[in-house]
Amino acid sequence: MNRPAKKKAVPAPPWPTDLEHRLLAEVLREGDQVIDATCGNGHDTRFLARCVGPSGRVLAFDVQAAAIGAAARLAEESGLRDRIDFFHESHAGLAERAAPESIAAVMFNLGYLPGADREVTTRPEATLPALEAAARVLRPGGWLCVMAYSGHEGGPEEAAVVEGWMASRADLLWRVARYGMLGTLSPAPVLLLAVKPG
Repeated sequence: MNRPAKKKAVPAPPWPTDLEHRLLAEVLREGDQVIDATCGNGHDTRFLARCVGPSGRVLAFDVQAAAIGAAARLAEESGLRDRIDFFHESHAGLAERAAPESIAAVMFNLGYLPGADREVTTRPEATLPALEAAARVLRPGGWLCVMAYSGHEGGPEEAAVVEGWMASRADLLWRVARYGMLGTLSPAPVLLLAVKPG
C-alpha cells in the first residue's frame, strides 16, 4: 500500500528576533565582550552568553529590578551566570561600564517587560543617549541591533526616532538595514541593524 508523500514544510521568512540571533551567531566569537542594553527576562542575555563562551563577557542592563532578577535566574539555570555582569541601571549610561571600541555587539529590545507593568517602557529620551553610547563602545566592525515595537503607547514614536538615528549612521559610512514582517494581525517588531565601519 502506497502512503501519501509527506508535504515538505514551506520555507518562510524568519521572524525578526530569529534573524537577529542568526546574524549575531555568525559574527560573535569566543572571548568577545557584548552588551544587552535591555535584558528584560534574560533571553537575549542568555543567547549572548552562549555566543561569547566561557572567556567572554556580557554586560546586561535594565532599570527594573524584576527584569534583573528574572534574567539572573535564567542565567543561573542555564549555567551561564559567571559570564554575565548585571547592572540595575539605565542603558543610557552603558558607556561608563565599557571602554571605547571594546564591544563586539550591542542588543536593544525596546518596549516593556513581558508579564510586567506595560506603563513602564523604554523612551526616546533614554534610548537615544544609549544609542550614542553604544556607538562609542562598539569596536570597528561591531554590530548594533535594535528590536523596535510599535504595539504599545509611545512605541511608534520611539521606533521612528530610533530609525532616524540609524539612518543618520549611513552618512557616517555605517552599514544600516531595516527588517520586518508584513501583513501580521498585530504590529510586529522591526529589526534595525547597524554595523560600525571597520
